[in-house]
Amino acid sequence: MANHSTVTEFIILGLSNVEELMSWLFIVFFLIYLTTVLGNVMIIAAILFESSLHTPMYFFLGNLSFLDMGCSTVILPKMLSNFLFGQKTISFVGCFMQMYFFQLLAGTECFLLAVMAYDRYVAICKPLSYPLIMNQKVCLALLTFSWFGSFLNSTLHTVAASQLTFCGPNGINHFFCDVPPLYKLSCSDTSLNEKVLFTAGVFVGVGPCLFITLSYVIIISAILKITSTEKRIKAFSTCASHLTVVVLFYGTGTFSYIRSLPGFSFDKGKVIPLLYSTVTPMLNPLIYSLRNREVKGVLRRTLWRKVTSGPH
Repeated sequence: MANHSTVTEFIILGLSNVEELMSWLFIVFFLIYLTTVLGNVMIIAAILFESSLHTPMYFFLGNLSFLDMGCSTVILPKMLSNFLFGQKTISFVGCFMQMYFFQLLAGTECFLLAVMAYDRYVAICKPLSYPLIMNQKVCLALLTFSWFGSFLNSTLHTVAASQLTFCGPNGINHFFCDVPPLYKLSCSDTSLNEKVLFTAGVFVGVGPCLFITLSYVIIISAILKITSTEKRIKAFSTCASHLTVVVLFYGTGTFSYIRSLPGFSFDKGKVIPLLYSTVTPMLNPLIYSLRNREVKGVLRRTLWRKVTSGPH
């Protein structure tokens, strides 16, 4: 990562410069992080320890919870430290590491949501062949593809950005080290980097989104052909949680991506990335636990066992 930059550290300008708000912001985002970690750990624990949830759908859900927890952990601890101690600096290497891991985890989530859509397509449109198609080897291969595709994307961005020169100023007008605001600080020509960013956005973001959309067009068409109302409702319910998460993730993610286009002000664009990177990971376990009967049942039984097995 060696280059000719005179900048050795960056300053993350964050969400606000108003000193009186720092304590309140710390409390709000500490609660968001705590809820995110606890919610996703509960989902992962339920899937690991409940044999009835050892199916492809929950295998992917467990990995989604891991990614959500990872995305929040990459961003929020540093943000909380900034709120609490007012220390907004981050080292050159630390900034690039934060950027790399966020790109890696968020990109993997894009691919994984597409994989989960394919899983729902097979379950509803080819139920008799489901165990054969979605076997353990296929699930692991799909998960590996998700990680590998995102690994290539995040490595490409990090290596490309590391070749830029940063002469100052060094204030990142964002709440973490993201790719577009980092480009704004470079005194090098970033036109090639921006083209790479756009191309990668199509591959990592738009591609999976189109695949998910096509999958759900086929899924909904198949569900509408079911004559039994009860079976139709049951089929819809198996997709409802995933579809809600997809809309939330891609809705906020799309606006976050648009903010990086030329002419868009970062001052006006911090709220959407905030939803995309910190609030959505907190809401995902709530969505799955509230809308999914099996997950809700397992969590209820787990909590009940803890209560009844406690000290008498």
